[in-house]
Amino acid sequence: MSFLLEGLMAILRVSTPLALGASGGVVTQRVGVLNLGIEGTMFAGAFFGFYAAYHTDSLWIGLAVAIFAGVAAGALLGLLVVTLGVNQYMAGLGLTIFLIGLSEFVYDAGHKNVQMLKVETFGKIKPFGLGGIAAQYGMTYATLLIVIPGLWWMLQKTSFGSAITAVGENPEAADIAGINVKRTRYLALMLGGMLMASGGAFLTLASVGSFTIDIIAGRGWACLALVIFGRRGVFRSLLGGLFFVFVYTVQLTRFFAVRHGVPFELLWVLPYLVTIAALVMSRRNPKHLGT
Repeated sequence: MSFLLEGLMAILRVSTPLALGASGGVVTQRVGVLNLGIEGTMFAGAFFGFYAAYHTDSLWIGLAVAIFAGVAAGALLGLLVVTLGVNQYMAGLGLTIFLIGLSEFVYDAGHKNVQMLKVETFGKIKPFGLGGIAAQYGMTYATLLIVIPGLWWMLQKTSFGSAITAVGENPEAADIAGINVKRTRYLALMLGGMLMASGGAFLTLASVGSFTIDIIAGRGWACLALVIFGRRGVFRSLLGGLFFVFVYTVQLTRFFAVRHGVPFELLWVLPYLVTIAALVMSRRNPKHLGT
């Protein structure tokens, strides 16, 4: 029972950055861009959020800086893809390389010991005084109870969500219908970047309280697979994330390693194998990808 409870608590905790990153990817794919810059955007959010929180002694300022970094990343991707017409896949990969390189440059420029520094993380909250599985980070509750349902409502029930879908499915028809295609794509990319960076910030400002070079550890690529598996659906991507959560959960890897003799290295590499498989399958279903 103790193992099961710890596993459930870990599922909620580990699913938070994946849910935020995948949700951002869903938004950008809805508007017609399969964003390969999720990994880099999450990395930038994690680093600049922690960097700002440490130097200002404010977690909220750190979170705000992380969100701004995500918005800036989305705007940069928009400049490359929407304005300059760069191939979206090359632009996304280039964005990941640029953001990780920029973060590491700032990290090396006089802050080589930043990984040894700590910030006091956002504390866990206990609704109605309940402990156990109910004791979770505020960002976890906000993500699962507000962000995900709110994003679904925005995409399905609002004119802006309809405009995003229309632009992603047929930009020419959307333009004829009076929708500003460029503005819609820019806004969607910036919104997606904000969510992705928030996922990275969760790791440094809530879960860990410090920054290391391998803080994201491929979660961005896992989010990309979730977007493809979810077929542009917010809740489907979230449910698909449960599989990756099991893989990332330390308790589960130890359980399989000890109880079933499965090498834990195989479980850690599994998300990357599934990401590759998802990309291969997407070639057979091009209508689900951005144009």
